[in-house]
Amino acid sequence: MAPNMKNAQLPPRMGKKGPFSVPVPGVEAPEGETVPRRHPECVEELRAKPADNISTTFELLKVSADKFGNAKAMGSRRLVQLHHETKKVKKMVDGEEREVDKKWTYFELSAYEYITYNEYYKLAISIGAGLRKLGLAKEDRVHIFAATSQYWLAMAHGAASQSMPIVTAYDTLGAEGLQHSMVATRAKAIYLDGHLLPTLVSVLNHAKDIKYIIYNSQMEPNPAHVKQLKEAHPSVEVMGFDDLTKLGEENPFEPVAPTSEDLCCIMYTSGSTGTPKGVPLKHKNVIAAVAGVSVVVEPFIGPGDGLLTYLPLAHILEFVFEHACLYWGSTMGYGNPKTLSDASVRNCSGDIKEFKPTILVGVPAVWESVKKGIISKVNAGSSVVQKMFWGALWAKEHLLANGLPGTGILDAVVFKKIKEATGGRLRICLNGGGPIAKDTQKFISMAICTMISGYGLTETSAMGTLQNPMEWTIGSIGAMPGSIETKLVDFPDAGYHATNKPNPQGEVWIRGITVMEGYYQNDEETAEAMTTDGWFKTGDIGEFDKNGHLKLIDRKKNLIKTLNGEYIALEKLESIYRAAAVVANICVYADDRQAKPVAIIVPAEPALKQEASSVGVEDGSIEQLVHNKKVQAAVLKELQTAGRAGGLSGIEIIEGVVMSDEEWTPQNDLVTAAQKLNRKNIVNKFRKDIDAAYAHL
Repeated sequence: MAPNMKNAQLPPRMGKKGPFSVPVPGVEAPEGETVPRRHPECVEELRAKPADNISTTFELLKVSADKFGNAKAMGSRRLVQLHHETKKVKKMVDGEEREVDKKWTYFELSAYEYITYNEYYKLAISIGAGLRKLGLAKEDRVHIFAATSQYWLAMAHGAASQSMPIVTAYDTLGAEGLQHSMVATRAKAIYLDGHLLPTLVSVLNHAKDIKYIIYNSQMEPNPAHVKQLKEAHPSVEVMGFDDLTKLGEENPFEPVAPTSEDLCCIMYTSGSTGTPKGVPLKHKNVIAAVAGVSVVVEPFIGPGDGLLTYLPLAHILEFVFEHACLYWGSTMGYGNPKTLSDASVRNCSGDIKEFKPTILVGVPAVWESVKKGIISKVNAGSSVVQKMFWGALWAKEHLLANGLPGTGILDAVVFKKIKEATGGRLRICLNGGGPIAKDTQKFISMAICTMISGYGLTETSAMGTLQNPMEWTIGSIGAMPGSIETKLVDFPDAGYHATNKPNPQGEVWIRGITVMEGYYQNDEETAEAMTTDGWFKTGDIGEFDKNGHLKLIDRKKNLIKTLNGEYIALEKLESIYRAAAVVANICVYADDRQAKPVAIIVPAEPALKQEASSVGVEDGSIEQLVHNKKVQAAVLKELQTAGRAGGLSGIEIIEGVVMSDEEWTPQNDLVTAAQKLNRKNIVNKFRKDIDAAYAHL
């Protein structure tokens, strides 16, 4: 067991000796596979529970309330006022340059207002009682279609207190995907944010089982939307979250506690192709995930720590991590991706500076924007400031690598302002949801605090790997948590074999208590993804390094064979090219009739203007610059330089670039709700530009 490191500053360096995962003893690997590996503390038996008296999410909540009582469980901010500003911007309309009005909205928010563990437990019990009073019973499904908030989690725990499974869907899911999840699961009630009420008008023509609509009272809906919904569906009752809570308070019901084998939730993935798949997870799956992650990081996180919660709770990573925080006795501060920084708020601080988290979880796009924001501020300073910053970054890395003192002085003098911009208390950053560029992980770790990486899937309850802060490295994504085992299986098409030297390689297969039993009402997909003895085939290609850490090197479906017959891995390339200053988002495209790939990027506006200026293009809006041939050539050169610096081979260096003049969002269907690329839609949208980029070669 690791020593208690709660509240300690954790330097970004390898502080332990491996191996950090070990082969399961007494197991012989079939040909084409490695022996399964486990966390060293759980080699004899995988961890199923974080404590003997916790086997469901409801028990976890009850035990935490008993243990942490009047400590702060979570906090939220009220919207005080919206500020609207209109600015003139130049835009190309029908081939002509015109000045058009563009509206910006800024948020004015209150300070954080907290509730205790006891108050939160009572809230969940009242919600459960309210659902019972409405007529719902054990095993009835409650759909949640909303942004992350303490009310989202309270609805989940309220439903669990009465053995009602929840069905989750991203709040950005369109009407078609929402309808599919509501009809398939026969949910009887739905909780959603008020602005999403119009989506239900057409959906309820098909989702006939819905009898109750509960909206988030933190922001009252448009009365016209409520009226429209009631007129279209008079038999459906519409009420606010506060009304449901009051109903439960006035009509108490004893909890109907679920068992570990009962269904906890059906999570609908934000798939980039086809109909969203439902992943049913039992209480034992979620609890084993909390147990597994606790084996790795509980020595470092506890009461006094604050987790800024803003990622979608419909994403399994956030769902598991918030449950783990309750178990550890930490405090959660709910934020919003739009209000994290000071840039989008007025008369108040952004969520990060206001909440002052000690733990921050993010996806690669978040960390890239943080890094680029820091660099742009450094570059705006004098040459002395710039030299001091980059010199200090180099010095800190070398002092840590050689176990020498002096990093504290650098933190206090050079990096102090950067640390203060993130609240000044950050101890651990966690990257999940996709591969991050090594340079970015190293940069954040040196300039702000240690960044660890995690990997998992909805189907495995977010379990795959989780880096121990004492095992920090940018070369891998850590070892497996305590509740699963992992093996690699040959993928001969692309030359990945368990017998490869120096490290075994192959498709990552995961088995354990956290793994689902199968997709919801989808035997065909289940048979494709699962083996009869419980292994889930992830589709990711990995390798075990000498320390027993896993490294993800490819993804089967994103391996593209080029004209010369060699495979290239799109996600690997994207993680490297994303580090270029000019890239805000990127999709690499490879055609099997071409020798090399091209990149489609959303440019970072300040860097693009700087790039344009460097080639003599001083004027122009972003809409103009993305189509300027000189600017395109300069951006291509920068990306090629980044690719070579990242160690890419000749066939992996892009030979063309296409730039988008709009951000990629779930609303325009170019990324999923989990911010994963919707490759098919991106390629379709930019097909002419891609063909033109190839034609110029």
